[in-house]
Amino acid sequence: MIYFLVQLFLLFGSINCMKQGPSIPFLNLNDGNKLPTMAFGTYLLKGEVARQSIVRAVEAGLRLIDTAAYYENEVDVGAAVAEVIDRKIVTREEIFISTKLWNKYHDREQVVPQLKKSLERLGLDYVDMFLIHTPMAESENGTFLCTDYLETWRGMEDAKKLGLTKSIGVSNFNSRQINRILVYGSIVPAVNQIEGNPTFPNIPLVAYCQQRGIVVMTYSPLGFLVPRGRGRDEQIGPTINNPVLVEIAQKYGKTVIQVVLRYEIDRWTIPISNTRNPKHLEENVNIFDFNLTDTDIERINEFDRKAKVYTLANYRTHLYYGIYTP
Repeated sequence: MIYFLVQLFLLFGSINCMKQGPSIPFLNLNDGNKLPTMAFGTYLLKGEVARQSIVRAVEAGLRLIDTAAYYENEVDVGAAVAEVIDRKIVTREEIFISTKLWNKYHDREQVVPQLKKSLERLGLDYVDMFLIHTPMAESENGTFLCTDYLETWRGMEDAKKLGLTKSIGVSNFNSRQINRILVYGSIVPAVNQIEGNPTFPNIPLVAYCQQRGIVVMTYSPLGFLVPRGRGRDEQIGPTINNPVLVEIAQKYGKTVIQVVLRYEIDRWTIPISNTRNPKHLEENVNIFDFNLTDTDIERINEFDRKAKVYTLANYRTHLYYGIYTP
């Protein structure tokens, strides 16, 4: 009898422990794979802060973790992933890891070795998503190179064929650049990761990608609703107290932040949230119990100022810049 009670306690204790956060739906990719409809971003998170933040994100229900070689935190991401798997919060199949190839390794023969280095840092046999970080190649000392991103894409195709990544995609590519991949490549990108928020909804590029079955992931989804520390005197776009956003939020019993994140999901993009604050994390993930109307989305679209948070201005003279071009 005691043995039975102990086993019962362990069973229900395990179920209780593993019931983490809201159930987040998925979007199907054009290659037959899938991604959760919200990601946790790790840009500027390093060391123990990165590990703890990622573990909390997974505990809260997030299953897609976005990193990059450029972020210099793949080791920390790997430690967090190992922890949540070891604690049986998730299995490897239930967590999705996305990383990116940096600009200094755009030659075809460099792509696979660089992904293998990322996998070594992550402590994984494969990643779920591998992206070209930008179309703009540069040398080790930062000199701009004219390496054609089509050559880079062929290296990405090599990586997928080797089973080192389940899906491949791009980031910060415009429609003209993607179109060249569609014409000359053998695999259609599964994802384009771009900036998307009320002051830069990137509507034409989002529509272009979606019409071709390419899922859009949006970084900086809150735009200038959160402090950016740039010393600007003027306010770009709406504030957290904007009457339109407040009205929409009150209609659903949500916060403005939740409405803006939901805005990205209801236009069929995957927002990449990023916070080390547990309270903000809880706020971010609790957006799957309501939907915005088309009218709500149109009203938020009116905040479009073509104002990006990340302009990548230091690459403005690069042959393949084009970041403002849909």
